[in-house]
Amino acid sequence: MSGETFARQGDSLKSRFFWKFGSGYLLLLLLVMVAVDTYVVRALRRVYLETAFGQLEALTHLAQSRPPESADPVTLQEWAAWMARTGIRATLLKPDGTVLADSDQDPRKMENHTGRSEISEALKSGSGRAVRYSATLGHDLVYLAIRQQSRNGTPLVIRFAVPLERLDETLIRFRRGLWTASIVILILAASASLLFFRSVSARIERLKEFSRRVAAGDFRTLPQDRKGDELAELTTTLNQTAARLDVSIRSLTAERNQSAAVLASMAEGVVVAGPDQRVIFCNAAFCRAVGIEFTTWEGRPLVEVIPNADLLGYIEQAHTRGETVTSELVVGSVRTKSFAVTVTPVSSDGKTGGSVMVLHDISELRRLERARRDFVANISHEYRTPLTAIQGFAETLLGGALEDKENSRRFLEIIRDNATRLGRLTEDLLKLAQIEAGKLQPQFQHVAIGTVIGSCLEITRLNAAQKNLVIEADCAPNLPLVSGDAGWLQQVLQNLLDNAVRHSSAGGRILVKALAQNSELVISVSDKGTGIPKAEQERIFERFYRADAGRSRESGGTGLGLSIAKHLVEAHRGRIQVQSEVGAGSTFYVYLPCA
Repeated sequence: MSGETFARQGDSLKSRFFWKFGSGYLLLLLLVMVAVDTYVVRALRRVYLETAFGQLEALTHLAQSRPPESADPVTLQEWAAWMARTGIRATLLKPDGTVLADSDQDPRKMENHTGRSEISEALKSGSGRAVRYSATLGHDLVYLAIRQQSRNGTPLVIRFAVPLERLDETLIRFRRGLWTASIVILILAASASLLFFRSVSARIERLKEFSRRVAAGDFRTLPQDRKGDELAELTTTLNQTAARLDVSIRSLTAERNQSAAVLASMAEGVVVAGPDQRVIFCNAAFCRAVGIEFTTWEGRPLVEVIPNADLLGYIEQAHTRGETVTSELVVGSVRTKSFAVTVTPVSSDGKTGGSVMVLHDISELRRLERARRDFVANISHEYRTPLTAIQGFAETLLGGALEDKENSRRFLEIIRDNATRLGRLTEDLLKLAQIEAGKLQPQFQHVAIGTVIGSCLEITRLNAAQKNLVIEADCAPNLPLVSGDAGWLQQVLQNLLDNAVRHSSAGGRILVKALAQNSELVISVSDKGTGIPKAEQERIFERFYRADAGRSRESGGTGLGLSIAKHLVEAHRGRIQVQSEVGAGSTFYVYLPCA
């Protein structure tokens, strides 16, 4: 938001404060002025009237002490003029209201006054008062009438009147001064109020801007207000509140980030669903587990995120029952994966508010369990065959075959061969166990791989000659040295050559090649044997696994050679691979880092 916008808002705020408080203050001042005007005018009028009536009553005492000497009109007119010397108006009337004399007007032109209230009251009680507007004089007059008798006994009504003209002039001057002072006070008060409200509105604008900053996450405190009033106390309180909010939000943000980092980095797949069956959180491990792309799934329905009906059913069960649901799930068809599924409902105020699903990959655990079962079954089977043969031929010899020199020698040779096979199998198992346990450590040194290949070929040619196999070597010149254990490398290569001889048909060809490639030394052993089905190529490095179990046993194989070779190559920080086609032969590749 620009500074110009803030300025406009500030002026608007000042205008609102000024007119609200200013109009209220003006209204209050006007009400006070009107009240003062009304009260003072009434008080002044009341005092003036009391004074006027007091003056008139004093004149009545004078009139009663010196009444008219006769009822003669001339005498009455003279008496009225005498009484008017004090500045009042004197009027003499008959009891029937006829005007006999008047100090200001010709009595013959005056109307009958019998209807005047002061006259009627004077005739009844002896004295009467009235304040009335005089159409003749054009202003209010104060009237006081008394019943009196002349000296000759003629009854008269004497009425004295004093005009209120001076009172009206006094009130006009008072009001003019009052309202002039009020206007001056109003102007001064408006100016002072404008300055005050500008100051207050500027401070309130700072507080409002501070509130906007806090709402936007900016918790910088305001400068301390030194005025010492309520707004200064509010500024201090807001600063303290902002500081506490800053600490709390930082703490909550750190906890949230830490929790999010922990959940995101977990190996287990985690998805959190709300009560509306929409995703609140989903980590990358869960996306990999269910086979979806890792992206922003928050707020999406669960049916879009979880393509597995069983998983959706577990979440529904946990939501319906309000209790933890555990199960195991296998996904995939070619490469299956096993998961331990745990769905825990999230309760709030006794109501299920959502659920948390955790997928724990137990594929390796299940694979190891299968490998253990297969190992027990395989080793039992491998030991049972030679042991059965040894036991059977031994019993045959003990049963009398010892006397048959030809058969007894053949039986003893069979017993010896099976015992040798048992010994070789036991030795391979012990060696494999030691390698996996890390008890056998290679003695690293610089090894010329050509020398290793040469010694292995010399040993292999003896066995290959029995099947009329041709063994050739193709080693690139100036091969780099490798860092490794010469004995272990020779055992790896010998195992590969023995397998090639074992699975090659008579008259076949075996080729050993060695070359340097990308800082690695690549050794390959190729044969033109039976080949390995593609579905079984990944398992041939497992213990006791044979692509052709019957033929391998007949040739004396233990089923552990390739497994031992793989462990020995990996101990050299290398890798072993196979390429094979059924009926076309196989090629094993060994990659070793150059020294």
